[in-house]
Amino acid sequence: MKEKGCSVTTSYRTSIPAGTLVTGRWRGGRYLVQRLLGQGANGIVYLVQQAGTRNLYALKMGYDALDLQSEINVLKALQGQHNAEDRDLSYLVEVDDFTLGDREIPFYVMRYVKGEPLSKFLTRRGGQWLDLAGLNLLKQLAALHKGGWVFGDLKPDNVLVSAYGDVELIDYGGVSQNGRSVKQFTEWYDRGFWNAGGRTADAAYDWFSFAVVCIHMLAESRLKTAANQLPQTRSTADLVQIMNQEPRLRPYSNWLKKAISGGFEHTDEAYEMWKRMISRKPVRHSVRRTPGWLKSAFAISLFLLVCAIYLTLR
Repeated sequence: MKEKGCSVTTSYRTSIPAGTLVTGRWRGGRYLVQRLLGQGANGIVYLVQQAGTRNLYALKMGYDALDLQSEINVLKALQGQHNAEDRDLSYLVEVDDFTLGDREIPFYVMRYVKGEPLSKFLTRRGGQWLDLAGLNLLKQLAALHKGGWVFGDLKPDNVLVSAYGDVELIDYGGVSQNGRSVKQFTEWYDRGFWNAGGRTADAAYDWFSFAVVCIHMLAESRLKTAANQLPQTRSTADLVQIMNQEPRLRPYSNWLKKAISGGFEHTDEAYEMWKRMISRKPVRHSVRRTPGWLKSAFAISLFLLVCAIYLTLR
């Protein structure tokens, strides 16, 4: 995105078809659009392939230059944090403008995370995978919070999980600075929706959202019923009642209750408590029943063996 000069960026909301070559006006980066990945309140994200390579990235085009620049500033700050660590997460690959007709569309390129939304992952792999996915999600939130940022719009669709339970947060358009107003939120996961506090961005806002995400993943119908109450009657007591009623949530209840009440000192404490909690959970070993045909085959073999022995000893 050009920072100097007289480029005028106008808002747009039309998706670009697959096969389009996006060429950066200022830096000349070339990316071939593969498919649409998602569309949010402030932009559209595409899966793209860098021209001349096999490298795949996610490219986000913004509806508004100022909104997108705010998001880019967050990603730059996060990348600065991780550059000092062993693993460079490469949040931000390139920032530029794309000329489409008479419009200049701002965009940025970031790493492509191959995974699936948390809800689909748990449906396919089983609710027990919430243990590992939740731990990795809290690790991501801890890094964000240490930088003075709050994710804000934390919901299942914004949590991608890889085949091995690694987690990546996506759509940083709702990230807000600590102490500012939350920029974006989704009702079910918003503490204001449950009359549990305000919408000032702090770490506790993300803990609350994550707790409701857990309830949604393991007790969706009960949460839906509670959410459909009159606004003035909704409260955290409804969430606690769901935890007490749903057997799959009981192992998590102490952590969840602390999260919805904002009871942690910081996110590292929330992470450590989750880690201890899942390490103490009993491991379930699946017991496989012996197939009927195998039992029958064994019985026939035993009968033939007895007959053979009898005939030999006659």
